Amino acid sequence: MKKYRVNVQGMTCTGCEEHVAVALENMGARGIEVDFRGGEAVFELPNGLEVETAKKAIAEAKYQPGEAEEVQSQEMMQLGDEGDYDYIIIGSGGAAFSSAIEAVKYGAKVAIIERGTVGGTCVNIGCVPSKTLLRAGEINHLAKNNPFIGLHTSAGDVDLAPLIKQKNELVTDLRNSKYVDLIDDYGFELIKGEAKFADEKTVEVNGMQLSAKRFLIATGASPAVPNIPGLDEVDYLTSTTLLELKKVPKRLTVIGSGYIGMELGQLFHNLGSEVTLMQRSPRLLKEYDPEVSEAITHALTEQGVNLVTGASFERIEQDGDIKKVHVEVNGKKRIIEADQLLVATGRTPNTATLNLQDAGVEVGPRGEIVIDEYSKTTNSRIYAAGDVTLGPQFVYVAAYQGGVAAGNAIGGLNKKLNLEVVPGVTFTAPAIATVGLTEQQAKEKGYEVKTSVLPLDAVPRALVNRETTGVFKLVADAKTLKILGAHVVAENAGDVIYAATLAVKFDLTVEDLRETLAPYLTMAEGLKLAALTFDKDVSKLSCCAG
Repeated sequence: MKKYRVNVQGMTCTGCEEHVAVALENMGARGIEVDFRGGEAVFELPNGLEVETAKKAIAEAKYQPGEAEEVQSQEMMQLGDEGDYDYIIIGSGGAAFSSAIEAVKYGAKVAIIERGTVGGTCVNIGCVPSKTLLRAGEINHLAKNNPFIGLHTSAGDVDLAPLIKQKNELVTDLRNSKYVDLIDDYGFELIKGEAKFADEKTVEVNGMQLSAKRFLIATGASPAVPNIPGLDEVDYLTSTTLLELKKVPKRLTVIGSGYIGMELGQLFHNLGSEVTLMQRSPRLLKEYDPEVSEAITHALTEQGVNLVTGASFERIEQDGDIKKVHVEVNGKKRIIEADQLLVATGRTPNTATLNLQDAGVEVGPRGEIVIDEYSKTTNSRIYAAGDVTLGPQFVYVAAYQGGVAAGNAIGGLNKKLNLEVVPGVTFTAPAIATVGLTEQQAKEKGYEVKTSVLPLDAVPRALVNRETTGVFKLVADAKTLKILGAHVVAENAGDVIYAATLAVKFDLTVEDLRETLAPYLTMAEGLKLAALTFDKDVSKLSCCAG
């Protein structure tokens, strides 16, 4: 008998599951498990029956079979000893839940251990709360800075407390529907408490020792605090505590101008604070293409955000309620005063309390868990996924890693992580979205590079919006014209970048983008215009002409 998993599209309910199961049973499959939520069927086929026959049966039942993969039976994954659980997951965020749901599909007995609030960073203190407040800030900003003649809009002072209450209600709803309620739906166990490893196959929590055949560490990361003299004596905010303020500060200083610092700094600027963003690097987003850095710098400056770059932080002190940041910039000493101080200088993996040395799990210089291409740590029983590995800090990457880890740890898939094409979005206004290689990265990989740079004022959607600060940049292989990277600063850049992600992932060329119809007066049309810009002046074209 061989065991297979087949992706199945078109299922919408348990009745669909039954239809697929009957079709598979009639063609000779055994051990059938169909999941309409996950869009897949897992089953065993006797020797002599091919998986293509099963896919044909699914198609004849009026569903759409997709990719098929052979999986090992769960017995093959056992180490030869008994445990309290098949799979213990430490943490309860995106990586943890994705992994738990995947493991349950193989019939595993799963427990999640969580020391704090279920749901992890994204839903509780990260993506969801920050993005809903960013939207509120954008509306407030537009009311005060409407670009259209004849429209008379205005906005008063922001009452932050009810806005925070509304944000918290949304967080609670999503935490319950996307995390807490799924625990019973999928049948895994939640254990509240702090876990630490007692040895290579046992964790201790609430005075109990629990063993498992496999483990996943998905404990995420927390705001990092830089080593600046005096900072530990100052009442500073992090990305977590800032989003619980009940009053908009008159002046907010932000140490750190990465994606967290820029998003939250612009948020409070839009809510009415006088905001200063400070960083050591001489330019914003130094890892990005220069055109991206220049465009967002121009946009923030244009909007009235104060930028201090190339700063050497000497010390920080507090005088009453006022925070004073002493810096040196271009050889000149300055003191930046603020009512609130936000520290946004990156993230630190949550590994300090796990006692990883007794589990034989290696960590890197920043406390991150070292994993191989299968998401496995230096202990073959233990896997890790998400921010705790300091991979790309996106919840969708964490969920992907968690799913791969479970497939390998419980399902025996031996599947490699593939993070070559990861889109990233910074939700400023204009938004920043990138995928693939920058121009510099492409050159370092040995490509002969050809690029196109399209200013946003060449995109019709931006013109009608009267928001023309931004840029589209495409990076291509000069020999094959294959798209290697795309970088966008524009409204809705996060929506645009998905099309570019497909172009990079599936090796589309500049010509492919040129020949693809793009809907007029959408920001996504900028991708086609950027492709045309490789050898045409698009300002000399009529509307929609290619």
